[in-house]
Amino acid sequence: MTQSLPQRMYLLGYDTEKNRLDPASAVVRGSLLRAAAVADLVLAGRLTDRDGKAERTVAAGLAPEDPFLAKVLEDAPGAKPRRWLTVVDRDWHRAEDIVRDQLAAAGTITVGKHRAMGIFPVRDITLADPPQAEGLRERVRDVVLSGRDPAAVPIEDAVLAVLAAEGDVHTVFSAKENRAHRSAIKALAAHVDTVLPGLRKALRYAVAARRSVSG
Repeated sequence: MTQSLPQRMYLLGYDTEKNRLDPASAVVRGSLLRAAAVADLVLAGRLTDRDGKAERTVAAGLAPEDPFLAKVLEDAPGAKPRRWLTVVDRDWHRAEDIVRDQLAAAGTITVGKHRAMGIFPVRDITLADPPQAEGLRERVRDVVLSGRDPAAVPIEDAVLAVLAAEGDVHTVFSAKENRAHRSAIKALAAHVDTVLPGLRKALRYAVAARRSVSG
């Protein structure tokens, strides 16, 4: 079964060497997953941009089988267009739990629990197939590091690369790589903006909001 963009975004944040999720992007993970879901819906033709706002299309009449995508689509009612930020940011705090549970149900990950210092509950995430996740990560990294023409790469990989860069997902691009490949990332982002107008701007606001609260 093909994994949704939110599911792939979650797996990109997993550090296969340390067997844990990337701590640098933890606070914005929910926003990244919501943004990935919105991108998935746009690429599937269920959402479109109308005068700078998100609007359902005729194709949205048939809800996605994926319950997370279906829920995100519900947050863009057909009555009138809604701001992209509203769709990206709504219920962001629930996104990680939903996507994690989907991956666990599919057997892609297993989820255990322990208590740090004997007090604080902590989830232990384990990948069923680490090489598969590593292959996904390298494919997304290559979109930027190869220097290829942004228009020549698969749009889903381009979207994931841009989301990872915007969210400082260090399992995909380290801070040093983000700086070193700034021009390539900027060119890729410009291409993604033509396909998914409004998404990256909305994510930037959401990420800024999460990080401002976390200090």
